[in-house]
Amino acid sequence: MPSSRKPLTEADYRHLAEFRFLLRQFLAFSEDAARKAGLSPQQHQALLAIRGSGGRLTVGELAVRLAIKPNSAVGLADRLAEAELVMRRTDGKDRRRVELTLTPSANRKLSDLSQSHRAELKRLAPMLAPLLKAWGND
Repeated sequence: MPSSRKPLTEADYRHLAEFRFLLRQFLAFSEDAARKAGLSPQQHQALLAIRGSGGRLTVGELAVRLAIKPNSAVGLADRLAEAELVMRRTDGKDRRRVELTLTPSANRKLSDLSQSHRAELKRLAPMLAPLLKAWGND
């Protein structure tokens, strides 16, 4: 069966390599910033997922958002609750359903981290924009 895909050019490979490099830079920045704030990178991702989902997220939804297994999300929720970063509320109708909300302390940490992340994204944006634009024109 003939392929209708356009062959990649040397420029495409350079763009993909640069894009991956910039993503790795951002992830390294993010992980370092989380650790400096006293969080593991996964805890930071969890807090952001909860806040980004309107401030409430079930443990099952957290598993989906972080692409982790449900039992891993339960363990993560346990550690977040133990660190007083989330509050848990069990659904009255379905006791298996546990909703997570952020504590004021978690909101403060997340706000500080998000400010620094926004600044880093603004720094990277001029390098990312031409790469994304080049692919959008295909």
